[in-house]
Amino acid sequence: MIDDYLNSRTTEINHNLRNYMTLLPDYIPERLKEAMEYSLFAGGKRLRPIFLLEFAKAFGENIERCIPLACAIEMIHTYSLVHDDLPAMDNDDYRRGKLTNHKVYGEDMAILAGDALLNYAFEIMINAGLSLSGQEQIHYLKAVNEITKAAGPSGMIAGQVADIANCNEDGRKETLDFINTYKTGSLLKASILAGPIAQGASQETIDELSQYSEKIGQAFQIVDDILDVIGDQQKIGKKIHSDEKNNKKTYVDLYGIEKSKEIVDGLIQEAFTHLRKCNVDNQNIVDLTNFVCKREY
Repeated sequence: MIDDYLNSRTTEINHNLRNYMTLLPDYIPERLKEAMEYSLFAGGKRLRPIFLLEFAKAFGENIERCIPLACAIEMIHTYSLVHDDLPAMDNDDYRRGKLTNHKVYGEDMAILAGDALLNYAFEIMINAGLSLSGQEQIHYLKAVNEITKAAGPSGMIAGQVADIANCNEDGRKETLDFINTYKTGSLLKASILAGPIAQGASQETIDELSQYSEKIGQAFQIVDDILDVIGDQQKIGKKIHSDEKNNKKTYVDLYGIEKSKEIVDGLIQEAFTHLRKCNVDNQNIVDLTNFVCKREY
């Protein structure tokens, strides 16, 4: 059962995340640490670190050195959600069934908590890299670079800027594809590529996985668009119709619910085609891929 698997891996990832939070110096203001932990442990599917570790396992035996990458990418993802929820961005009151960070700690502390999670993520990755040497360190640093690009101006932030501009545009497919590729897809793509890169996978394999991850990223966001219209608010953990509230155009606006679902199915099949070319024999990855397009939250 995919739910049992996700719960098991989530427990493992949360354990490692909590360990990293205990390593923060004692002089850090308690309110800052509370705000960081409030959003970091507010729930969530942990799909990005799970993808990272599963793909690391598919291309090497030692996945321990990828745990810092997995925890860091979840911290980066969490920071992006904290900032997305701010009044200047999406202005959301709830995330993962709880009040958003700025509703509890104020906008100033929410901004700083997001900043802290982002920077701590890089501290964790760099410290882990310093303990390696030779080819292991080179491969690992390439994985860190993949995550860094995905989080920065040529990745997620480019998509976020386009998403803000989308409030005033006509929702052209090209615009939506750009937003999906970068705002949502960049970090998801990095979570898929970082493990194999750290394990020294071939460039041919990385190229195929890049295609796989791009299809998955597009599908993931379109499912989000669908759930924002017809999803169960209790399962999703935040108010639905937020895209409509913020005047954001989505695939649902362009194609409707049923056609959007068909597009997702097509993207998943294309993703599997690229995955097979990598000779990945991992049922968990197959189940995760299917979960992306069939999830209800």
